[in-house]
Amino acid sequence: MDDRQQGVDSAPIIRGAQTIDLQEEGSLGVLLLHGFGDTPQTLALLARKLHKSGYSLYAPLLPGHGRNIDAFVKSHATDWIAAAESAFAQMRSRHDSVSVVGLSMGAALGVLLAAELDDIPALVLIAPYLGMPRVLRLAASTHWVWGRLVGQVNARNPQSIRDPIEREKNLAYGSITGRGLFELWKVVRLARKSLSRVKAPTLIIQSREDPRCPPDVAEFALNALGAQEKKLVWTEGAGHIITVDYGRERVFSEVENWLTAHTNGGAAAAIQGRATAEGS
Repeated sequence: MDDRQQGVDSAPIIRGAQTIDLQEEGSLGVLLLHGFGDTPQTLALLARKLHKSGYSLYAPLLPGHGRNIDAFVKSHATDWIAAAESAFAQMRSRHDSVSVVGLSMGAALGVLLAAELDDIPALVLIAPYLGMPRVLRLAASTHWVWGRLVGQVNARNPQSIRDPIEREKNLAYGSITGRGLFELWKVVRLARKSLSRVKAPTLIIQSREDPRCPPDVAEFALNALGAQEKKLVWTEGAGHIITVDYGRERVFSEVENWLTAHTNGGAAAAIQGRATAEGS
């Protein structure tokens, strides 16, 4: 491990930002991937909901996240991609199957996984960050010019989470550097190029009022996906982090229904099947 990588995860984890691990051997697994600069806290409610339905959940804290801005600056796109790959491999060794659910940049990481693996029964992309506005792309490509001079830039948008209670709970850094923006663009660019190679049945859930991902990005992703079975579900009244925002129960229901439809009747059916087999 080089000095840079050691610095990424050496800082203490912020309280509440830790990895979520709700796994049981042999059950149907679901890998949850959080967004850029954020933490598994944005997926905690969804994780608990799916766990109650019998799924095993794992939401890793990505490198450089949930600690401090110095650790974030040291983390790169390759670190986040490698962490997602490692988490999936670890889960796949323990579970009958592993579906993938990603939020924002986590959805882009999910696309990269599904493009390389052919044993993902279901993929869910929530508010997928698969497109960057032109002004941000320009800023990312020229980060080496202005990044060190400007330093951290405020990246908070109160409309990302419209529910004020949940907005206050959010553990995101709320700032970004030029280098960080460039690393995010690398993930987005790779994921966009990989969409056509995704064969797993894919559900996209997108808010029409998302301030970070405009509707045309979700429509582009739907059209570009190589999956034969794919679906785009629109929600309204929420911002970008729709797993904690207004209307989140609709999001949870859509996710669970998609997983159930593509994992042999879902976790409850799998548990019942094993119990029947053991009793015969």
